[in-house]
Amino acid sequence: MRLTVSTPLAIITDSEGVAHVRAEDGTGAFGILPGHADFLTALSLSVVSWRDLKGREHYLAVRGGMLEVRDGKLITIATREAIAGEDLGWLQTEVLAAFHRRTDEEKKSRTDTQRLYLAAIRQICRYLKPRTSSGLSEPMTRPEDLEQ
Repeated sequence: MRLTVSTPLAIITDSEGVAHVRAEDGTGAFGILPGHADFLTALSLSVVSWRDLKGREHYLAVRGGMLEVRDGKLITIATREAIAGEDLGWLQTEVLAAFHRRTDEEKKSRTDTQRLYLAAIRQICRYLKPRTSSGLSEPMTRPEDLEQ
């Protein structure tokens, strides 16, 4: 089998002669052997491992992504970020912790952006709301009041 892992900026690995791949998605860990059915899944933030035909293990920490198996012999992973390493312990502790921190920071940033957006919409609505001669906002007309 052939395994290709890429990020938006680089191809992290392009390995020929892969005997087995192990990865994780939202349902848990799974393995891929030669002849596997076509498959597409969203990967979790995890470590992907593979064994070459000589029996050597290789590891790669991925920050989520998509894994596709095609024709039982081509496996491609597209991810935001990936770091290869031969020390599984270091990848699982240090690298995954850094990926989790970055993911949490991005979530917080998206939440803050959403709050600012909603605050701007509220300000626009207040500005556009009709005002009475006393400067107070008129009560909004309810749909049931229009039917009478």
